[in-house]
Amino acid sequence: MEDAAIVALYWERNQDGIEQSRLKYGAYCMSVSRNILASPEDAEECVSDTWLCAWNAMPPQRPNALRMFFAKITRNLSFSRFRRLAAKKRGGGVMEAVLDELSEVLAGQTDVEETADAHALGETVRSFIRELPGRERDVFLRRYFFTESIREIAAAYGLTENHTSVILNRTRGKLRLRLIREGFLYESKRSV
Repeated sequence: MEDAAIVALYWERNQDGIEQSRLKYGAYCMSVSRNILASPEDAEECVSDTWLCAWNAMPPQRPNALRMFFAKITRNLSFSRFRRLAAKKRGGGVMEAVLDELSEVLAGQTDVEETADAHALGETVRSFIRELPGRERDVFLRRYFFTESIREIAAAYGLTENHTSVILNRTRGKLRLRLIREGFLYESKRSV
């Protein structure tokens, strides 16, 4: 079924929209959630919650890119569940590695949330990502939006894991410089 028809079902408050969404995007959303959460049961629950959130969001929203709409909902739900679970028990999986890598970029002399408007920061990061060359952007998004492992990303692009890590490290460095230039971070003595 075409995305526009699925969205129309939601707008008509026809529950078949949920079933069509599950059939077309269920496996994709499970992949997004499993990259964040270690437990298949937790991932499955987040994906189920995705359909309820979509039901509550449409109307008034009419997403143009349904796949990304569902991915964003699933990702947000999975991150929320991850934070709840991490508060109870610390782990050592991909998610922790992703957060550690990004903390290098966002760590500064002061807390980013205290020194910058979150919306402006988000716009700056989105602008930075849009300006990246295609492969660099895709690798960055696969790691930090979809939380894929370095091994998965390397395999998808025919790269070595080391080369993938270098791309990510350089891109984080560029992002850090951009955030410094835009006034979201202060330059520290350590090199980027």
